[in-house]
Amino acid sequence: MLTFTIRRLVLSIPTLLFISLVIFLLLELAPGDPMAQVPLTVPPDVKELMRQSLGLGEPTHVRFGKWLWQFFIVEPMVLADHLLGTNLAFEQQRVLSWQFRSPVMDVIVQRMPQTLWVVAMSYVVGILIALPIGIYSAYRQYSVFDQTGTFLTMVGYSVPPFFSGVLVIVIFSVQLGWLPSIYNTTLQVVDWATFKQQVMQMVMPVMVLALQTTAQISRFMRASMLDNLNQDYVRTARAKGLSEWTVVMVHVLRNSMIPVVTVIALGVPYIFGGAIITEQIFKVNGLGQLLITAIQANDLPMVQTVTFMIAVLIVLFNIIADVLYGVLDPRIRYD
Repeated sequence: MLTFTIRRLVLSIPTLLFISLVIFLLLELAPGDPMAQVPLTVPPDVKELMRQSLGLGEPTHVRFGKWLWQFFIVEPMVLADHLLGTNLAFEQQRVLSWQFRSPVMDVIVQRMPQTLWVVAMSYVVGILIALPIGIYSAYRQYSVFDQTGTFLTMVGYSVPPFFSGVLVIVIFSVQLGWLPSIYNTTLQVVDWATFKQQVMQMVMPVMVLALQTTAQISRFMRASMLDNLNQDYVRTARAKGLSEWTVVMVHVLRNSMIPVVTVIALGVPYIFGGAIITEQIFKVNGLGQLLITAIQANDLPMVQTVTFMIAVLIVLFNIIADVLYGVLDPRIRYD
């Protein structure tokens, strides 16, 4: 297993390099000029100097090489300086945001906590709701609970976040007035009152993101449980006199979780995609809103960095899913 993991990590390096090249070239070919938002009163020679200062006058391969160096070498050095108190990145040029005129990673670090709060909480809540629904639906196949759960999960999986987000705002914020419709990113939790405000403002974004997570994972859980409930080892366990709880929750559930854990691991990066829309709806000042504003401002370094970080998450969690599959299923041996 260790050999397989190391081999996958090594093979992921050329994959990520190719992905970074594709992202860079796509953004290079995209329409738009970073100088488009500069006031018309600025003289053309000043605009040209601004373009040169942003590095836009250099060849494409030079700018791509600089970005690789800054992202993979300089930014880890900055992190090491922050953690260890060294000066490895002293006078090293970092990836700069054209919109904020500051290092891209500094802006991302500022926005990351808000996104992690919403995304992590919604994914955990979605999993905790989906697993019991899938287990009980499979155990009581074709019952009223199963039919109702199947209908609700299909609706939840089909409804896009931009519709469900507006719908919950209309119901819980406009009509009932129970929850705030705008996420206050400046709120600091210092006592019980502010903690309650934080929970209240997180309810609707978490609800919207957890809806699709619950729908998807519960269907996988149900299908996997149904596949294992009809296996010979289940009949053998019942014939030995084991209790129904032990048969279902120990023997069947363990084998059923193998494909479900893979789905859960692979779904982590994609929840960030839903967060992009959700953060726009609820005004969460996180990575999703940062990406949208960077696209609108033609801030190519910011767009490239955030997009590449999502690609890194996808590759990383694919490796984690493969490793977990081998750990959970003793029949699979990679080495």
